Amino acid sequence: MTNLLILAQIIVAASVAYVWIFRYDVIIKEFKQFGLSDLTRTFVGAAKVSLATLLVAGIWFPALVAIPAILMGLFMVAAQYFHFKIKNPFIKHLPSLVLLILCAFIALVSMNII
Repeated sequence: MTNLLILAQIIVAASVAYVWIFRYDVIIKEFKQFGLSDLTRTFVGAAKVSLATLLVAGIWFPALVAIPAILMGLFMVAAQYFHFKIKNPFIKHLPSLVLLILCAFIALVSMNII
């Protein structure tokens, strides 16, 4: 189970880092579609990159994992809400849905619930 947990942490962290660092132009477009401000986008980006960093650090310091996983999961719930709000096709919902499931898995395993 430990290897799956670490793999999930790396997948979530790498995905978030990739989107928020290398595909920032897509983020700008999506936040405009969602009707959210630049300040909100900046806050969300900083928070997600910080949480992703904590998930990676959690590989060596497991006590760091549960809270960042839960908070990242809440960001993914918000992403789902905004995708539904603007009636995006399901394919646009899929990345944040997969990350939400992985965050739930990470949180549950790190808290020894499963």
